[in-house]
Amino acid sequence: MIQRIDSNARMSQAVVYNGMVYLAGQVDETAKLGDGRSIEAQTAVVLSQIDGLLAKAGTDKSKLLSATIYLTDISTFAQMNAAWQAWVSPEGLPTRATVGVSALAAPEYGVEIVVTAAV
Repeated sequence: MIQRIDSNARMSQAVVYNGMVYLAGQVDETAKLGDGRSIEAQTAVVLSQIDGLLAKAGTDKSKLLSATIYLTDISTFAQMNAAWQAWVSPEGLPTRATVGVSALAAPEYGVEIVVTAAV
């Protein structure tokens, strides 16, 4: 059985299948262009959203398997990493890649995170 969570006409925010949950890329949708919000603050919002989606799927961050992080400015790596380090579970450290990209779906987004976890 496939469970789709928070779906719309285009996509699902999470899909649960065969003991795994796959999350769509999460961005801080509360960010506004020019609001001056730091990447650390955006990352904290994104990680909170991830917590919520993992809970809806019946799991949590201690069961993370992998994470891919996209930054529009790789020089903000330390800011993103500060929020990540404060959030990630020491018992559930996933594999992780961080990638610098030229743009995300909207110019106000500075970070996007995709995770996979066990249920």
